[in-house]
Amino acid sequence: MVHLFAQHENIHDTYIEITGHDVNHLKNVLRCREGDKLLVSSGDNTDYNCRISSLGDTLIRAEIESSGIRGKELQAKVYLFQGLPKGDKMELVVQKMTELGVYSIIPVAMRRSVVKLTDKKAEARTARWQAVAEAAAKQSRRSVIPQVTKVMDFQEALAYAKECCKARLLPYECADGMQKTRRIIESLAPDESVAIFIGPEGGFELEELAQAQAAGFDVITLGRRILRTETAGMMLMSVLMYHFEE
Repeated sequence: MVHLFAQHENIHDTYIEITGHDVNHLKNVLRCREGDKLLVSSGDNTDYNCRISSLGDTLIRAEIESSGIRGKELQAKVYLFQGLPKGDKMELVVQKMTELGVYSIIPVAMRRSVVKLTDKKAEARTARWQAVAEAAAKQSRRSVIPQVTKVMDFQEALAYAKECCKARLLPYECADGMQKTRRIIESLAPDESVAIFIGPEGGFELEELAQAQAAGFDVITLGRRILRTETAGMMLMSVLMYHFEE
């Protein structure tokens, strides 16, 4: 079944209006016809099972057959603070973390980040990453498209994490004590908001680590192996998904 997202203003009591680029995609790429089934998400954890009733050049109308308020989202909101990696690794991170259920992704420019983005390039990259998140949300049948925020510097990211998340976790390759990691994760409530902070390829500088601890981050270990920056967040998100999933 085709899955797509609709704006709130296009969702009515008994039908949904599909507009924009989705019209061309449904008509000319997927060759949808009247009577075909659609899964439409509102972006706020509500899913609608629909049937196409009419196809126009700029508008498709889909009748609502049933809806579910719960959707497929975790009750907990997990925020990924990702140190900017090299090359196209960020696209991989955005794609896979979206599939795993992350709520929001915050790219962070850190001292050891090799990539240095101008404001113009950062804006273009963010738009690209948001498009990757939308495509991954459709593929994995998410009910929400994770927001990819603007690129933040380290201090902005710490302040944002402190504001939006009660629990704040920072995996660090020199940390030890797996029992501490298990204890912290097992103590997280089902409706918790959790920040996970992942360093770039070069990791965290000691000053950044101290600043994060002062901002209330728990420094944890993910095991005895050194994980790449694009792997560490996925590994921790998988554990959190397992913990939070009903």
